[in-house]
Amino acid sequence: MPSSYGPCASKITPSVPKSRRERRMISELMKGLSITLSHFFKKPVTLQYPEVRMEMYPRFRGLHELHRYENGLERCVCCGLCAAVCPADAIYMEAAENTETERYSAGERYAKRYDIDMLRCIFCGYCEEACPEDAIFLGHNFELSDYSRDSFMYTKEQLLVPVGQTHTPGIVRGR
Repeated sequence: MPSSYGPCASKITPSVPKSRRERRMISELMKGLSITLSHFFKKPVTLQYPEVRMEMYPRFRGLHELHRYENGLERCVCCGLCAAVCPADAIYMEAAENTETERYSAGERYAKRYDIDMLRCIFCGYCEEACPEDAIFLGHNFELSDYSRDSFMYTKEQLLVPVGQTHTPGIVRGR
């Protein structure tokens, strides 16, 4: 060792012996690996959407559905309670009278026009609660994305459940 270094260079600072330091390092490394390995055996949280779809809860509020009676007549008698109770003013309806030759609903009137602006709807469910005929329900369809604003205006024909079905399988849009 050259003599030009001086007395400070030969001083060794006290430290933890290597064997103790190595043991602590290995134990901490094993702790971290055990946490990582435990995640390999857990059930994954994510789903491979859209191939695997999550089951919706019964109280989930999705796209509106207009239901029918078993004989095919519409349940909606166009009383206007759903439109009146809607806090977002998203429902627009026009009433028309049923005739003897053309019957659309069981009541005297039917909804000639029934539109819901889904951009305004807040999915509160007040329309469902207010309906005395149980005509409107919030279904489980939640895939409502689109590229144009006009496609979020749902008409009566799009919302009506087909005869013989209990819910709409999906909305078919003309593009």
